[in-house]
Amino acid sequence: MLVRVGAGLALVGVLALALWLYARAWAPDRDRYPVQGVTISADEGVVDWGTLAAQGADFAYIRAVGPSGARDPAFATNWRRARAAGMRYGAMILFSACRSPIDQATGFMTTVPRDNAALPPVIRLAFAPTCTKRPGRDLLLSNLNTLINLVEGQAGKPALLNVTEDFDKAYDIGSGINRTLWLDGNFFPPDYATRPWVMWTATDMRHIDGVDGPVRWNVVTP
Repeated sequence: MLVRVGAGLALVGVLALALWLYARAWAPDRDRYPVQGVTISADEGVVDWGTLAAQGADFAYIRAVGPSGARDPAFATNWRRARAAGMRYGAMILFSACRSPIDQATGFMTTVPRDNAALPPVIRLAFAPTCTKRPGRDLLLSNLNTLINLVEGQAGKPALLNVTEDFDKAYDIGSGINRTLWLDGNFFPPDYATRPWVMWTATDMRHIDGVDGPVRWNVVTP
């Protein structure tokens, strides 16, 4: 009996390892999603941008400002090296309901240089553990519109909204603001917004040469 239990546990362990290894390497089919890229911040450490580009990253969104308003300490280096590697690049700011939209926009504008070659800016809408404030929908949409207008004025391009499922359920961003949506969903295309998405974070578990640790791997609808 003990031998059978041991064999069963060993089989479960092997299957779990196989699934973990598969998840680490998985990315959506290029035939269906030919344009794929990565999200990068200081959390990923030193990035080898040449290797990352050679591994199939067509673009990179680089975190510029976090929800606390602090600049990402690796932003300037990552921005410069992504451009030098010939990769398409854009900037991301993490929205906070606990901070003034004008202060947040100022952090973005003083961190991200004007660059006509850059991709449209991204505003990520996710509940941060450091901010428990939950304003009403009208106030949140008003503050978000203020931030969007200021960020777009700096970038000269319409912003994308990267909305998590719980944030969208709380505020229905898709029906409140007419901007391109970027949604999240590990391994399965998301279906939680009221409008179609254009970008999808297909996995936040991918390991790829050039980056230490897992990355958020993103695809664009063809």
